[in-house]
Amino acid sequence: MNIRFIIPGKNRSDSLSDLYADYLKRISKYAKVTLQYIKEETPKSDSQKDILIALDNEAAVVLKSLKKDDFLILSDIHSSMLDSKNFASQMEKISLTNTNLVFYIGSSNGISDRLRERANFSFSLSKLTFTHYHALLLVLEQVYRSFLIRNNKPYDK
Repeated sequence: MNIRFIIPGKNRSDSLSDLYADYLKRISKYAKVTLQYIKEETPKSDSQKDILIALDNEAAVVLKSLKKDDFLILSDIHSSMLDSKNFASQMEKISLTNTNLVFYIGSSNGISDRLRERANFSFSLSKLTFTHYHALLLVLEQVYRSFLIRNNKPYDK
């Protein structure tokens, strides 16, 4: 199985980078894993129109990088929330028929509807708002936790 995480912008926190590296290493015991940064588009203004243009530009980069058989998973505040066991169950079902999973964590402006239309699955981490860099850490942790759950290994409850 191949898992790719895509996030706009570039994390500038050494602490977060170390945590990303730790979880990527842990996940690599179960799948080939990569983290890809793309350019975060800055809207020309705070207008909804300019924000949507920036989001569509980010989406174009993501969509261009996807292969036909990539299974796109969004971390999207507008989606349903799952607990860890349900997330693990979903990941198990998805992995039965898909070998290339791509997780996308939206930018500080959100996620383009173009990506929502292409997405095969989406979930919300919480009703709380997180920076996309912190959201990535939470997604990495939940993906790792899903492997532990699926393999009947102990995990913190």
